[in-house]
Amino acid sequence: MVQLKEVEDELFTQEQPGPILDDNDDDYYTDTDSEISSSDEADLSLEETLADRLTALRDVIPPKQRAALTSSLSTAASWMKSGLSWSGSALFVISTSVLLFGVPFAMANLDEMEHMEREREEKMRQGATDVLTPGVGSALTQQQAKPAV
Repeated sequence: MVQLKEVEDELFTQEQPGPILDDNDDDYYTDTDSEISSSDEADLSLEETLADRLTALRDVIPPKQRAALTSSLSTAASWMKSGLSWSGSALFVISTSVLLFGVPFAMANLDEMEHMEREREEKMRQGATDVLTPGVGSALTQQQAKPAV
């Protein structure tokens, strides 16, 4: 059977250097746990928020100037709201018009360009045929142009 024996280290048994405290002298002792965990001190915070500071400025500005400032700010806010609403409506109308008229126009334009390209290719083929066989191409066109008897 194995027996365990505790061996004490000499460093743990020696006194460590530090301030010598009297029984009545608690200046060097601080209990950090009690400061952190105390909920009483957290409730008594004296920090002001920005809203509190702005509310306190109400007493600094005279009532007439405060009313004029409030009126001008509400007018400016109303103009901004109207402007943004109108620009949103205008943007909607413009984008809808582009989708309704622009896309079909672009598709028709593309189709027309393809048609013109096909006609140009057909003329080039006909010209190449006329160059290779000068009499045959014109004879075929004359036979097609004559009415049947």
